[in-house]
Amino acid sequence: MTKRYISLPNEAEAGMREFIDEVDRRLSSDEDTCSVVEDVLIDLSGDREAYERWQNGASATPAERVRLQSYDPCNTTLESEYYAEKDEEKFRTSKHLQWLWRQFDSLPIADNVEFALRFRRMLADYLFEDCGENCRFFKGISFTYGHNITIGDNVVVHDDVHLDDRGKLTIGDRVSISDGVHIYSHDHDVVDQTEVRNYHTIVEDDVRLTYDSMVRAGNKVGENAIVGARGIVQHDIPPHHIAVGMPANSVKIKPGWEDVAIPVEEAGVNRQEQRHLEYELPEDLAVFDEFQRDFHSSR
Repeated sequence: MTKRYISLPNEAEAGMREFIDEVDRRLSSDEDTCSVVEDVLIDLSGDREAYERWQNGASATPAERVRLQSYDPCNTTLESEYYAEKDEEKFRTSKHLQWLWRQFDSLPIADNVEFALRFRRMLADYLFEDCGENCRFFKGISFTYGHNITIGDNVVVHDDVHLDDRGKLTIGDRVSISDGVHIYSHDHDVVDQTEVRNYHTIVEDDVRLTYDSMVRAGNKVGENAIVGARGIVQHDIPPHHIAVGMPANSVKIKPGWEDVAIPVEEAGVNRQEQRHLEYELPEDLAVFDEFQRDFHSSR
């Protein structure tokens, strides 16, 4: 084994448990999520005194007001807020929790690994559609919404991973996701990039996605497969296969699974369209097109 169990001093352990349990209790209650997030960020940032002075009518510079107002997620915007096809009701809650997750990661206390792992795991129960037991989420993980993500047991997600759930993302048990991995569930039309297609992307049990690899929308990485460093998955990877390259192609079967895996020469099937997710937009939607491009040849 390459890791060992660690423990905190008793006093630090007790304080950490008390804080996480208190936030957990408040999030599970009928209390307004915005208020919970605001309180947690104010206190973790050490800004309670300045915040209360401002609330009691003391003057503040414009920069101070922006800082103090931004502890409340209702005063913020996220990129995913612009996405017209999102579930507005689910997003109202997931936005607040995503803001807490992201702002927590920007604080020095997020470098206290044992505390941060437990805090993020607690938040995952509220942010994700479902999250299994004993999952470990490291620093800098980002999401589109959070509420379209399902994660199994004993999953490890390392630093700076992007989990795109603009469509739907399912991650199985015992999956290892290395630093810098990107998993997508949406894609853009090659002519009109404002036209978005959403998919269900699947990473099955016991998969390893190694450093800086990418899974494109609508693909499935089969059980017990490995995607090599910087590999780009553009079609399904069969169970027990090792896939490498750009695009990632199966090069061998993991030793010991030769009798149950399909042959390497039969790999490489793209089933993206089977996992396409339809959505409807409001008829009165005012479309925001940031590009204003001409989609036709001028010749």
